[in-house]
Amino acid sequence: MASPLKTHVVIFPFMAQGHTLPLLDLSKALSQRDIKVTIITTASNAISIAQSTADHPLIGIAEIPFPAIHGLPKGCENTTQLPSMEFFLPFLQATKQLQKPFEQVLENMSQSNDLPICVVSDFFWSCQAFGVPRLVFHGMGVLSMALVKSAWVHAPNLENISSSDPLYLPGIDIPFVLTAADLPERVNSPHDDPFCQFIGEVAEAEMNSWGVIVNSFLELEGNHVSSLESFYKNNAKAWCIGPLSLYGDNTEPFQTSLNHEMIMKWLSMHTMPASVIYVSFGTQADISDAQLDEIAYGLEESGHPFLWAVRSPTWSVPVGMEERVKGRGLITKKWVEQRSILGHRATGGFLSHCGWNSVLESLSAGVPIMAWPMMAISEQGLNARFIVDGLEAGIGIEKMQNLESKAAGDDIVSRHAICKGVKELIEGSKGKVARERAQGLGEVAMKAVQEDGSSYHVLGKLIDQLCACRLK
Repeated sequence: MASPLKTHVVIFPFMAQGHTLPLLDLSKALSQRDIKVTIITTASNAISIAQSTADHPLIGIAEIPFPAIHGLPKGCENTTQLPSMEFFLPFLQATKQLQKPFEQVLENMSQSNDLPICVVSDFFWSCQAFGVPRLVFHGMGVLSMALVKSAWVHAPNLENISSSDPLYLPGIDIPFVLTAADLPERVNSPHDDPFCQFIGEVAEAEMNSWGVIVNSFLELEGNHVSSLESFYKNNAKAWCIGPLSLYGDNTEPFQTSLNHEMIMKWLSMHTMPASVIYVSFGTQADISDAQLDEIAYGLEESGHPFLWAVRSPTWSVPVGMEERVKGRGLITKKWVEQRSILGHRATGGFLSHCGWNSVLESLSAGVPIMAWPMMAISEQGLNARFIVDGLEAGIGIEKMQNLESKAAGDDIVSRHAICKGVKELIEGSKGKVARERAQGLGEVAMKAVQEDGSSYHVLGKLIDQLCACRLK
């Protein structure tokens, strides 16, 4: 007799690091429950995904071709490969052509009598086929997602509101004073511009999805779940199953690199707990060389040990700085394993752009955040406000300008503001409160994914309901 087929889930990530990594974590969490997972992606992205999932035999990959379109450089199959964010819209438009290859993958599964119980696909895909339930994934938290959706719906009413005036959105209990300046800049754009048209199309498909997967946990954002669910049809539920990075063994393949070993050794040299400030602004932030100079000098002037992961092809460390901060400061342009850095006992703060993955990884490790949202197009500003004013697990950076840069008309945060923020986070009274809050949230986050924890329970309930739907 043929052995019964395993419960099967298909995961279709958007080709961006911040969207892919948590879905890889979800894939591993599912495989730990003896569920077969197929990740749909393109050839270029499949290489790193295969490396990350090599120790998980229940996780497989289905490759589909990435389309070539006018206006998008050849070989760009991930947002990290884009020359600049000016190419983001052509990239999005190219992904529309992935619908037919996606359907072909499910067609092959149908012919093999191996259709999944669900497809977990990114918000940017409007894919659905063969009656398979679709769960949508944003890569955002519950509150930020609800605020963005509400602002999008009520955009006509926000046009004449000052960017600094308090903003009230119906049906959402906001734990801080919200202003229009905190919202992603595209929310208030005319909804007929090409980017907003694309968002409108995928948002319409999302409203009809079976549910939404959220990388968060009820103890952190449970109060806002009903607000988020109100934007979906057919009584679709929001399933908080995070922090996904805490499920099981999350060892990444690059952890064994010489750069990683060197960084871990350097951190271990700093024997005082919570003394090092870690600095990283993600993979997408476009930061000028002048601003990077100010960051470098601000970190130096703070007097505190720092580890800075810089992602810039043009910037060089100021002459003489490496010698001046030798042993106290480490600057690397190579990829770093952020989770290990945040989990090291020497790390005492995170100067971050406030992408949701970074926020969750920092809080899960009990590390307070110095919030500096970088990308106006994203929800980073909302995340920063939630961390600083809602959770009190971080401090905001004072965006003071240098007199020189102000004269030149450049919006550059000064070295003095950076130095002041680092000192406050590591040694100040506000930093102490933020650290205590972050450590408390870290303990709760860890419990959430353990057996009988809230996220562990929600994930189990989600699987049970999907299996029940298949049997109907």
